[in-house]
Amino acid sequence: MSYRAPVKDMLFAIKELADIDAVAALPGFEEAGYDTATAVLEEAAKFCEGVLDPLNWEGDKNPSSWKDGVVTTTPGFKQAFAEFGAGGWQGLQHPVDFGGQGLPKTIGAACIEMLNSANMSFALCPLLTDGAIEALLTAGSPEQQQTYIPKMVSGQWTGTMNLTEPQAGSDLAAVRTRAEPQPDGTYKIFGTKIFITYGEHDMAENIVHLVLARVSGAPEGVKGISLFVVPKFLVKADGSLGARNDVHCVSIEHKLGIKASPTAVLQFGDQGGATGTLVGQENQGLAYMFVMMNAARYAVGMQGVAVAERAYQKAVAFARDRVQSRPVDGSLPKAAPIIHHPDVKRMLMTMRAYTEGCRAMATVAAAAYDAAHAHPDVETRKQNQAFYEYMVPLVKGYSTEMSLEVTSLGVQVHGGMGFIEETGAAQYYRDARILPIYEGTTAIQANDLVGRKTARDGGAVARAIAGQIEATEAELQRSGSDVAKIMQRSLKAARQAFVDVVDFVAGQTKAQPNEVFAGSVPYLMLAGNMVAGWQMARALLAAEKHLAASTDPQFMRAKIATARFYGDHILSKVPGIRHSIVEGAAGLTSMPVESL
Repeated sequence: MSYRAPVKDMLFAIKELADIDAVAALPGFEEAGYDTATAVLEEAAKFCEGVLDPLNWEGDKNPSSWKDGVVTTTPGFKQAFAEFGAGGWQGLQHPVDFGGQGLPKTIGAACIEMLNSANMSFALCPLLTDGAIEALLTAGSPEQQQTYIPKMVSGQWTGTMNLTEPQAGSDLAAVRTRAEPQPDGTYKIFGTKIFITYGEHDMAENIVHLVLARVSGAPEGVKGISLFVVPKFLVKADGSLGARNDVHCVSIEHKLGIKASPTAVLQFGDQGGATGTLVGQENQGLAYMFVMMNAARYAVGMQGVAVAERAYQKAVAFARDRVQSRPVDGSLPKAAPIIHHPDVKRMLMTMRAYTEGCRAMATVAAAAYDAAHAHPDVETRKQNQAFYEYMVPLVKGYSTEMSLEVTSLGVQVHGGMGFIEETGAAQYYRDARILPIYEGTTAIQANDLVGRKTARDGGAVARAIAGQIEATEAELQRSGSDVAKIMQRSLKAARQAFVDVVDFVAGQTKAQPNEVFAGSVPYLMLAGNMVAGWQMARALLAAEKHLAASTDPQFMRAKIATARFYGDHILSKVPGIRHSIVEGAAGLTSMPVESL
């Protein structure tokens, strides 16, 4: 079954929830209104459906390979990447000054979703390149920016993020890669980095590695980490490529999923030292890398939405065709397509509601990002930045955990055939499994949500979000429809549970850290569930408003039904999660580790 981009639902979220007209009113985005969004998304859909989707299964069967230091990607990937660059897709959200299109994240996020739905293994290369561009835009010198960014924006070169080492996974304080200053102002880099996505490949002329390393004599721990640009090929003064740098791929990993994406082990400095240039100031590398990491975390959240959408489409198509058993209500005289069976429909609706809820949440977060960077009013920028920063762990953590449930349900809908590789359902399940792990596990996202995003400000941003949700509850009540009232009750119960949890986290993190962090991931899941449910409630209101005059009333009615399902079957879980966080810590902490 071929992928079809859900352009209609994306545009609904962009217009009705993210308010693309308000985004287009921001300085620099004047041409990026609804018509532009429509045109861009339709073109992106053509590329993703026509070029990338046909390579997805091929990449799973015939993944990237390594031999004698050379990585060869899946047949067709190199040509597809050339088309991707020529189409301007890498530069979609990047500044015009560097050859990009300068479009808002509100539009770019939908294109990221399509890219990953069509072919997640392929999409990982531009995802990391986007992050490298962002880091250099933030902290790179003018010379570094002019040398590297235009070539990455054009798709001629790609970028990577080099954090992890064999002894240093999430604990970056343990990084040992070293950087030795040279008389000419460069550094020699020595060390090993693992799990480097597209650390070596044949799709571009050069690879721009951003590498965390410790300068000789630097302080211990994270305070002594610096960031360096270490290109695969050195770049001459005129911008042309020079000698091969001393960085080499010694192997690639054999993985559960995303098999076409080469995950490299890179060795720096085996032949005298890899030449690198410092990004920003010494010992500030972690702060700069977090710019790249936050961009990647949001994009990984979009990967969760993307693979969920793909799994949903495949499951619906199978359920329409697979004939098995008579309906339980006797409505048909013989065996029927399984989509008529209540539990199959429940699974499909769960997949759809999760996917649409997380897409809506991510789209609204993208609009906040745009306002945080482009709004002329300082206070408005500040408020949107705080909202976006709170949303990043939710988009990353909740959407990726959601994708595991959705892709697992996709296998379940297929029954025994879902366990057979030839149907393709299992690939989405396998591909999704990495998403809650890389760019910071769900627990790391949850720790960030507890510490930096809730305890640090005493829960101020979280309570402000609760206030916005309460306003939506009032709109639901005023709507007068039965569906809106049902949704209002579920949303109110979720908000009240959320506020209880925020009070607990803000009030007890210092006094009872073990008890609070025992519920950190449940808190993230609760908050993500509630925010996605809030956006589905807003979607319900918008669909009701436009139903009578809509040219597509079937879409609007489906949106209302999906929102109701979310409220009844997903949002309704929030109060129970609240209990496990606020009152359930003892069930975890009372067990001695010796007994586990």
